[in-house]
Amino acid sequence: MDSDQEDEVPNVNFVPSLLFVKRGVAKANPDKVTLTPGELARIISETKEDLEEDGADDMDTSDDESAETHEPKQPMAAPGVTGTTIEDDEYNLAAYDDDSAAIGLHLSTVAIVDPTENIEDDVDSDEEDEIIKPSDNLILVGHVQNDTASLEVYIYNEQEGSLYVHHDFWLPSPPLCIEWLSFDPGSELPGNMCAIGCMDPVITLWDLDIQDSLEPVCKLGSKGSRKRNIAKQGHSDAVLDLSWNRHLEHILASGSVDQTVILWDLENGTPHTTIREFEEKVQTLAFHPKRPEMLLAGSCDGLVKVFDCRTTNDSNSTFTKWELGGEVERVCWDSFNADCFLASTNDGKLHYIDTRQTDNVLWTKQAHEKEVTGLVLSTAVKGMLSTASADGTMKVWDIDAHDARLVYKKNPKIGVIQCLDECQENPFTLAMGGDLKSKNFCVVNLLDNDVVSNVFKPRFENSYSIKNKSPDEAAEDGHE
Repeated sequence: MDSDQEDEVPNVNFVPSLLFVKRGVAKANPDKVTLTPGELARIISETKEDLEEDGADDMDTSDDESAETHEPKQPMAAPGVTGTTIEDDEYNLAAYDDDSAAIGLHLSTVAIVDPTENIEDDVDSDEEDEIIKPSDNLILVGHVQNDTASLEVYIYNEQEGSLYVHHDFWLPSPPLCIEWLSFDPGSELPGNMCAIGCMDPVITLWDLDIQDSLEPVCKLGSKGSRKRNIAKQGHSDAVLDLSWNRHLEHILASGSVDQTVILWDLENGTPHTTIREFEEKVQTLAFHPKRPEMLLAGSCDGLVKVFDCRTTNDSNSTFTKWELGGEVERVCWDSFNADCFLASTNDGKLHYIDTRQTDNVLWTKQAHEKEVTGLVLSTAVKGMLSTASADGTMKVWDIDAHDARLVYKKNPKIGVIQCLDECQENPFTLAMGGDLKSKNFCVVNLLDNDVVSNVFKPRFENSYSIKNKSPDEAAEDGHE
């Protein structure tokens, strides 16, 4: 009897999302916090109430779920936002200057920073591991093990060959997507933040320079609470992808199972614009790296769309679209060709598209046997594309406007690969997450393969030398 019960216990251990963080943005000694007894009691009480209300809501809504299936819940509009036009506001962001709006949860409301926590006279080897060096990368790894979910903050040092968990955060549900941002709500200084989208519809923002925190710095959206008289706001279902606008730093886009994209105002933590131009769940998003008004979105109805956020509001959106045939899994822009982007689909195909040609796709490639779950087009090496798939393989391609040529294939033996990302300082270093219980996370160096090294390393060195030339040298090269 006991053995049968043990067999029925779920044994889940996988990495659904991960992200590299560039070097030099993290505090050398992250703050350690201690909750006051009152705050700890409040967290326990609110968590208990949330669980009770979730159970009550499930019972109350079970009879009318079918009636709501085709009518997504309307997110609450940001205070004072009206349907502005492109003539009135170039990016349709009139409400972003409203400093009077309430900001979400802050560190001072949840914990006390202990200023003596990191002061030590002597530093041993274990304590040295706590110090984040300028040569360290952070790797944010979403981890699900049985019924627990967390974000693990790894330290990766390429020079030293070190890789270990520095600290972690417990999460309310499995982390489906992670986005890094330097915008710190409520502060004039740059931060080291990450936004996490989960199976839960509420997006949480965490300060990576704080350890031992039980609550995020702020939350985007609310499931609502009848007991506390809190209205529902934001998404009504799981958040599948996030994209931060690096040019308009107070904007974060989120895509959801509820068939919407929300542009969030990080200044006050409220939805600014809700895009409803979808017939299926929105799985992938990417703001353009150079054109802040352009947002790329892919959905499970097989469509990929480019939105002009300058003319987008809650009731109307301007976009162009392409039909790819399969569910769109991942999208990314080509940093070396501002008019082009890549999209992957659940049938294992890659699609390369020029936004100036709305009637066709430049090329399509059967890249994998199953869905392409990882898609990284290098921002430092022209034409170097890395893909990962549910078929368990990772591949490196040499692409241009005409075709994709396979350069390298590897089975990292981490099961079904769920996610893939590239180190910003070294594009030949990749991190991957999978679902193999014994090994679900790994970091690989592509230069260990001679073919990859021969094809792409000269391009990287040439690109690096050009970027680091003086203006006079660059002008001279251009003249030649």
